[in-house]
Amino acid sequence: MPTTLGELARLVGGELRGDARIALTGASTTDVARSGEVTLADHPDRARAITASLASAVIASPNVDCGGKPSIVVADVHAAFATAVRHFRPPRVLARIGVSAQAVVSPAAKLAAHVEVHPGATIAEDVRIGPHTTIHAGVRIMAGCTIGSGVTIFPNAVLYEDTRVGDRVVIHAGAIIGAYGFGYRQVDGRHLLSAQLGNVEIAADVEIGAATTIDRGTYGPTVIGEGTKIDNLVMVAHNCRLGRHNLICSQVGIAGSTTTGDYVVMAGQVGVRDHVHIGDRAVLCSKAGVSNDVEAGVEMLGAPAVPLRQAKLQMAAVAKLPEMRRQFRILQRQLEELRGGVDDADGRLPSDQAA
Repeated sequence: MPTTLGELARLVGGELRGDARIALTGASTTDVARSGEVTLADHPDRARAITASLASAVIASPNVDCGGKPSIVVADVHAAFATAVRHFRPPRVLARIGVSAQAVVSPAAKLAAHVEVHPGATIAEDVRIGPHTTIHAGVRIMAGCTIGSGVTIFPNAVLYEDTRVGDRVVIHAGAIIGAYGFGYRQVDGRHLLSAQLGNVEIAADVEIGAATTIDRGTYGPTVIGEGTKIDNLVMVAHNCRLGRHNLICSQVGIAGSTTTGDYVVMAGQVGVRDHVHIGDRAVLCSKAGVSNDVEAGVEMLGAPAVPLRQAKLQMAAVAKLPEMRRQFRILQRQLEELRGGVDDADGRLPSDQAA
């Protein structure tokens, strides 16, 4: 059933600008919105896209010119638009199933009230799972793991033995937590696996992306601090200790025994060598190759990574190299011509003096 623009304005708590009777049937971004749908504009530079969009109305920031298109003006565009999307496309609510008869749960495991275990999940002995946690199909939780309350573990994730997971953690599909660290010692010409006696400890409110791997510590834990969010396809090696509220983007690789402070950001494809420390609120820009400690609050770019301003100066200099090379060749030719002239003059001097 359609919702009028006026009803939607009341729902999101915004200021209506336009005909309250406009009927809306959905919410989409500007590039795909159709007639009858509401879209969003969170910045003045979206004005041209709004004008071109087929959307019938806009949820917009106060500083956005909607070009006369009916709008709802709000302080927080993304919160309001998320409310609109949920209104038109309510999230699916999965029926509670309890512990499926098709799951394999050790009698020695202890599950609190309101735990959901889906078909095909395997829970080994001495596992402890807190209330209101959901274990999806195909998850493997090995012996001795402890999982807090309100945790969600999506299909086919694996938690190796003795992994500790705090409250409200989300672990996405295919993540591997607690695999052996990549550490070897050479004995008689052969690589022998180093000790794998540690585990992984994940604090509360952490999110771990799909197909991410976090290796166990050698003797103690690899630690992921409270509130840290890790994207898909990230590698965290053994003995690392990540601080609170870090943001780690896709395809980052963090080598062993690296530590970070709080609120560190690592953009896509950053590589960090082993045994370095990244200070509080440092930002490692995309593809940065970090080979040394990074001070708190510093932005780093490049491989090897250097402070952002220095990296920009280096890139500007590199961009000028073709022109500098052209100018250098011109100077070379001019120098050769000058040398040729001097040589000719030197060759004429004796005869000139004789005359």
